[in-house]
Amino acid sequence: MLFIIKVTTNKEDRAVEMITDRATKKELPVYAVVRPHGLKGYIILEVADRDSAEEAVFNLPYVKGIIGKTVSYEEIQQMLEPKAEEMNIEVGDIVEMLGQFKGEQAKVTRVDKGKGEVVVSLLGASVPIPVTVKMDNVKVIRRESDEVEEENADGSKEKKKDESEDKDFDEFAEEF
Repeated sequence: MLFIIKVTTNKEDRAVEMITDRATKKELPVYAVVRPHGLKGYIILEVADRDSAEEAVFNLPYVKGIIGKTVSYEEIQQMLEPKAEEMNIEVGDIVEMLGQFKGEQAKVTRVDKGKGEVVVSLLGASVPIPVTVKMDNVKVIRRESDEVEEENADGSKEKKKDESEDKDFDEFAEEF
């Protein structure tokens, strides 16, 4: 059975530790104690029955109580299983920084999708220094794949930039 336990906000980790300690000492049938990422003030407790849940959390600091009814796994599934967001960032892309270097432009030199990080080199810096930032803190403004291959008359291929991109830049530059 799954129970939602109301706890003091920002004390979820400590409450999980205390519930785990009590369950081990008293050998309670507690199968899992979960603190879902992004859910403040609540933890999820999987136990055999309601009496075991009450005994596991009774009179513990930071624990305010058990929410009345049990919940099904389907109701909390989206909180427990991480969603793998497809980040469409590639090496060579020009990005705009959103975090600490807000407004700065940078070129992506490496992408680590497992950690959700990118290594960028700031374009405005006089000395290129690699900076590692989270993918959430960058926004792609220009792709390296915007360059189009054109075949010359002699059969050789040549990469050319998309003309519309140059027009956009020219219009942008005229504003300033």
